[in-house]
Amino acid sequence: MAMTQDPRISLRLHFESGLTFGRGKADLLQAIDDEGSISAAGRRMGMSYRRAWSLVEEMNAHFAAPLVDSSRGGAHGGGAQLTERGRQVLADYRALEVLLRDQGAAELGRLRAGQRSASA
Repeated sequence: MAMTQDPRISLRLHFESGLTFGRGKADLLQAIDDEGSISAAGRRMGMSYRRAWSLVEEMNAHFAAPLVDSSRGGAHGGGAQLTERGRQVLADYRALEVLLRDQGAAELGRLRAGQRSASA
């Protein structure tokens, strides 16, 4: 059976600052935006709170303004939200994914056409 689906694009950006930013961090930002919580975002993605928090700290440390603003839990609960900068970083990353997929459609098609079928 011939492959008919486009390959999944996974864009990974390596910055001079040492930050690597790819689908996982973008998905974490999206989950934080959706869930309003780092722990809930981590659970949704199948990662521990410690791992999610570590990734947030890493991203926040590499930008002039933090991407995620969080408040500690307690009687009224904590929470997290993307800052304006966080929303812009996420939007820019998603736009680059779309640009690569759309502008690279011919190249992706040629790469796909040259592949053996999964049953080969």
